[in-house]
Amino acid sequence: MNPEKDYIAINKQSWNKRTELHIHSDFYQMPEFLAGKSSLNAIELELLGDIRGKKILHLQCHFGQDSLSMQRMGAMVTGVDFSDKAIAYAETIADQSSLDAHFVCCNLYDLPMHLNEEFDIVFTSYGTIGWLPDLSAWAKIIAQFLKPNGKFIMVEFHPVVWMFDNEFKTIAYSYFKSDAIVESLEGTYADRDADLILDTVSWNHALAEVTNSLTSHNMVISHLDEINYSPYNCFQNTIETSPQRFQIKGLEDKIPMVYSLVAKKEMNLF
Repeated sequence: MNPEKDYIAINKQSWNKRTELHIHSDFYQMPEFLAGKSSLNAIELELLGDIRGKKILHLQCHFGQDSLSMQRMGAMVTGVDFSDKAIAYAETIADQSSLDAHFVCCNLYDLPMHLNEEFDIVFTSYGTIGWLPDLSAWAKIIAQFLKPNGKFIMVEFHPVVWMFDNEFKTIAYSYFKSDAIVESLEGTYADRDADLILDTVSWNHALAEVTNSLTSHNMVISHLDEINYSPYNCFQNTIETSPQRFQIKGLEDKIPMVYSLVAKKEMNLF
């Protein structure tokens, strides 16, 4: 098996395995979520604003907590993920929560074969684009599914973070996209001690690659911010510098950990 060629099959197996563990982990706080707690963080909530009545397409939604949190806020949400186990759980959680979100199971690049709608907002967040080899094709999907003047909202881990080894001791990877990063990882960010070995294929994407991919598909960037903390304790060697703000020990305030971006789809005038 060629890992780069077969990255979808390899990563789908990995995320199916993760999902079985994540759904029951303390990290995802499922009992609290089912009781009404939102899974969204302050960073993305500020960007989303009032979404009552908005149609939202949530790309790479995992098992749908953020999708359903936006549904609770009054939006009409369609979540997309390539993990069949994740989508099955998302549908179950929606039923348990009496929420009418819609979920699609497919590879992101194949979404036009499964969905034919336009949305007010396309949304993605935290650990998504690193699983995609082609950001130009990704941006084309975003533009295709946005209404004219619709917004793309993204919150993602900063590419500087992915340069480091797992312990944040040395620079181990290029900031820029190069060959696929093929790894076997023990455990998962939701439970680092889990008896789990995951084969993964991923890519690093520089900020310029992200922004240029979007602007080349008729998108105008209206917001770009770099943030020096992660709202999730999903990395090693972290300290909680304030509630729900995690930084790397020894690198506090020295590196960006997250960035947020908003882009607007321009209307075609001719």
